Amino acid sequence: MIDTKATPKELWAWAFYDFANSGYTTVVQTTIFSAYFVGVVADTDQGLMPGLSTLLWSLAMGVANFVVMMSGPLLGALADHYACKKLFLLISSIGCILATALLALVGPGDINLGIFLVIVSAIMFATGENLIAAFLPELTSEENRGKLSGYGWGLGYFGGLLTLGICLAYITWAKQKGLTATHFVPVSLLITASIFALTATPTFIWLKERALPVVWDKNQSSIKVSLGRLRQTFKDAARFKDLLWFLITLGIYQSGVSTVIVLAAIYAQEVMGFDTQSLIMLIMVVNVTAAIGALICGHLQDKIGSVPTLAITLLIWILAIIITINATKSSDMWIVGNVIGLAMGASQSIGRALVSKFSPDDRAGEFLGLWGLVNRLSAIVGPLTYGLINYLSNGNHRLSLMSTLVFFILGLLSLTQVQETRGKSAARLLIHNH
Repeated sequence: MIDTKATPKELWAWAFYDFANSGYTTVVQTTIFSAYFVGVVADTDQGLMPGLSTLLWSLAMGVANFVVMMSGPLLGALADHYACKKLFLLISSIGCILATALLALVGPGDINLGIFLVIVSAIMFATGENLIAAFLPELTSEENRGKLSGYGWGLGYFGGLLTLGICLAYITWAKQKGLTATHFVPVSLLITASIFALTATPTFIWLKERALPVVWDKNQSSIKVSLGRLRQTFKDAARFKDLLWFLITLGIYQSGVSTVIVLAAIYAQEVMGFDTQSLIMLIMVVNVTAAIGALICGHLQDKIGSVPTLAITLLIWILAIIITINATKSSDMWIVGNVIGLAMGASQSIGRALVSKFSPDDRAGEFLGLWGLVNRLSAIVGPLTYGLINYLSNGNHRLSLMSTLVFFILGLLSLTQVQETRGKSAARLLIHNH
């Protein structure tokens, strides 16, 4: 059992948010709606040039990530000032749920509406990710944060699996009735929004806001004060050698992870000849192994440390990408899918836990806002690099995947500069100085 500052019920309520919101990324960003947007909403029948729909989808994701990258640290600072992380989390959750439900209105040719709602939903989702992470230092002791973060990520993959499974069951039934994508995709989006709303409810009932509002000069606006603290956060991050090195490391390897999340299905389809049904099954398998990876590494990093565990994870990533580049049979992709799943769940869980260990408890919102900023930047850089190489090489996906391999190798080299004990000591020293 975890030694905690919070009750087991509250820990489950926190971890269950990852379960609740994961259906959104699985259904909207990775599988069902992304394919529907490219193949139906904005396909060549709507008068678009070939390839333009994929570019529009990529740009929509890029715009959303850019907005969150710029707003994340400021929202974190505001949340810390007013001690209102829970309120901001509720607003972002409602925003994502509503935008996802409204995507059900998007049909063939509704390109502008589709892009707008996808951007809004993605911004709200990512903002919620930042805010739920900021609760972590309040809930459990430093030595158990890796475990709790791993539980959250693990539950998240099961949440994505459940939502995708229910949608698949409905799609199979609808196809048997002779219904087309313009019917079953909107229903899938309503299913996804409903599951998010229902399963996020325990978080808002049981998760407590432990932080206290910060007192400041009432002659200054809260925005001005927050910006001032944000500037201080960047100065502090620059002073903390290990936090700074880890944020750089995170940005590099997460660019590789982001590329795999966005483009793995395309690679399997274009290079290995997977059909839609096989792709969805592959993604479901990856979700299971990712959940296992997150749970195993949550325990492992609390035993041997986050940095050594992450190094093992990055070596697994490097091995998986090398196998993928050399894969010739579809069976190779099933093996790679399992390996990638283990590495994906672990690397993302470790990143969140390690930044929280390097963060002073009273300024967790700001420091984890930087974690969110780096994640968003990598979600722009990684896929864009792959896309540009793919475009310049006339669609050579194997060559494009080399860029992903480079991100993981550079990330592993950068990780050698991070000393976990020194980083945690620096965070404690800042608390004492304050």
